Amino acid sequence: MVDVGHKAETERVAVAAGEVRMAPATLAAIVAGDLPKGDVLGTARIAGIMAAKRTPDLIPLCHPLLLSQVAVDLQPDAAHSRVVITATVRCHGQTGVEMEALTAVAAAALTVYDMAKALEKGMTIGEIRLVEKRGGKSGDWVTG
Repeated sequence: MVDVGHKAETERVAVAAGEVRMAPATLAAIVAGDLPKGDVLGTARIAGIMAAKRTPDLIPLCHPLLLSQVAVDLQPDAAHSRVVITATVRCHGQTGVEMEALTAVAAAALTVYDMAKALEKGMTIGEIRLVEKRGGKSGDWVTG
């Protein structure tokens, strides 16, 4: 683990995004709530929040952080036949929360896949990326 003991505590924010692409019929079933496993979007939201909190258990050498906010948003996008996932993570600490935001998106996407795979096994998970980070020594960064 990297020593962050010398760093000042600052407000840290990270936003990550990703998507799950699927057939229009699969997306319609998710939106209608017609899946055997239940509420896909609500369950994926909770999975993302839980994953952000467990990031140090999943990603080697990540520092355990006291997160002050984890928000996971899942938006159906019928025009592109996908679910768009956005996670925002905040803390006041000595290291950033980028990995927590990215982990939240990945876990939410995997949960969408798991809950809808009975309808479609060919869904694709992708475009998982950091969108924005604020705070810390390196300052603010927003995707270009």
